[in-house]
Amino acid sequence: MEASSGPQSGQLTGWRGHLRYGALGYPLAFVALPLYVILPAHYGDTLGVPLAALGFVLLASRLLDALADPLLGLWADSRLARASGPWAGMAVAAVVLAAGVWAVFFPPVEGTGPRLVWCALTLTLTYWAYSACAIAHQAWGARMGGDAPARARWVAWREGLALAGVLTANGIATTLGPAVMAATLSVSLVVALALLRRAPRPPCQPESAPTPGFTWADWLSPLHNPEFRRLLGIFLLNGIANAVPATLVMFYVQDVLHQAEALPVFLGAYFLTGAISVPLWLRAVKRFGPSRAWVLGMAGYVLCFGPVITLEAGDATAYTLICLASGLMLGADLTLPSTLLAGVVQRQSLATRGAPGASQPSVPQEGIYTGWWQLATKLNLALAAGLALPALQAWGYTPGTQSPEALWHLTLVYGALPCALKLLAGLAWWRWWARAGLE
Repeated sequence: MEASSGPQSGQLTGWRGHLRYGALGYPLAFVALPLYVILPAHYGDTLGVPLAALGFVLLASRLLDALADPLLGLWADSRLARASGPWAGMAVAAVVLAAGVWAVFFPPVEGTGPRLVWCALTLTLTYWAYSACAIAHQAWGARMGGDAPARARWVAWREGLALAGVLTANGIATTLGPAVMAATLSVSLVVALALLRRAPRPPCQPESAPTPGFTWADWLSPLHNPEFRRLLGIFLLNGIANAVPATLVMFYVQDVLHQAEALPVFLGAYFLTGAISVPLWLRAVKRFGPSRAWVLGMAGYVLCFGPVITLEAGDATAYTLICLASGLMLGADLTLPSTLLAGVVQRQSLATRGAPGASQPSVPQEGIYTGWWQLATKLNLALAAGLALPALQAWGYTPGTQSPEALWHLTLVYGALPCALKLLAGLAWWRWWARAGLE
């Protein structure tokens, strides 16, 4: 197996090729926001399901989803190893995904118990289908290879179009409802898959090659790579720092700023500048390298977001400016960690191939690495909630409270904790990455 060195010869690799690859990021972004934000309110308010029972179902479904990610990564590797590629499997998963979104939002059963069972089954299936598409898509891009700027371009097109999907989904789901959102998702999936079928493809084995098998050693192999473990540790610290404000933003806007009606504007400003910033971070990769550009983004986030702890009720303009400024740092977090991950896998593949007495790897490894990366991404959300919500409850905060002390604790957890975690991530980068001479 050749190490990831670029697309197959004769394929389109200009902006049209990048667009065809990245287009799937747009509809996949439609799934994340509705399932994590809209669905709980839909089942709780519209369908009358008790929140405690619903919370258990959501937690169990997300855990099953996260645990399946490494196995889905192995599946993606097995398809990337073949000339036919993963497209057919992704198309099947996309059909299940679209059907699952319709099913989970519009249960054909009545009563609390049947609706909870329906939600558990359809949501788990939808999560798995989404993860299969997302992991295969990310592994496809990682396997395109190239130097750091080239790897960053594949990631930037995927994540830039995903941000466009987040902006669209935010508007449709909150104003036009889940039916229009599901219809838009279905149509955009068809278009994106049609484009992906004509996208540049990474190197592969001939169809005549034997079908590789997998062992538990394959499943755990990324965790034996010290370079990946270092990157994963930095990613977890930085990811929790991003997930804490995402978990608490509704509480902060409602109870501290008293601007709940302006939440879509704040989120729109944040994601819009995030999308605009992606080309700027691509330039930073060329000038500084991906890891140094990433740590610059961490430092910039602390400077831009830190002043949020000084805001009071009615400071909508100041908060909008903070959203715009910190959104510029979002492009770094969306583009650069995955660029570094692709480099780690590329170096591991070359090292394995060149080791004395070592056999060449029979399959790509981008999928299994991406599977563990996706698991860590979802773990970030769980850890953020596990850190922030119990701390706030212990400090006397409940939604809707106007206790000055409780609101100050909310402000500290929302604004100061992420900045502290970003600084820890920067320190970890220095000790685990920069001092080791990694890039």
